[in-house]
Amino acid sequence: MPSVVKINVLTVPAEQRETLEKRFASRAHAVEGSDGFEWFELLRPVEGTDTYLVYTRWRDEESFQAWMEGPMKSAHQGGATEGERPKPAASGSTLWSFEVVQQAGPKG
Repeated sequence: MPSVVKINVLTVPAEQRETLEKRFASRAHAVEGSDGFEWFELLRPVEGTDTYLVYTRWRDEESFQAWMEGPMKSAHQGGATEGERPKPAASGSTLWSFEVVQQAGPKG
């Protein structure tokens, strides 16, 4: 069964980039222990766009959904009441889903 890739496409205004990256850094390793998790990357735009990509790869859709309903939901709620939550750094978010049909790594 092929792995699944989830790419969260975040629109981040220039003045919020540092905030977004700090928030991800403070949550570093929050996903690594999740069953079925295979890979994570936060991709910063280099030119011509204000879009960050959050790339994760999972063993299967069920593993991703279990993470979304458990650890991810808890991390984003943070136990705070609505009035205490920090303003999101991203002004928009879209989730793309893919199945891995081919992959390759370096030879050797």
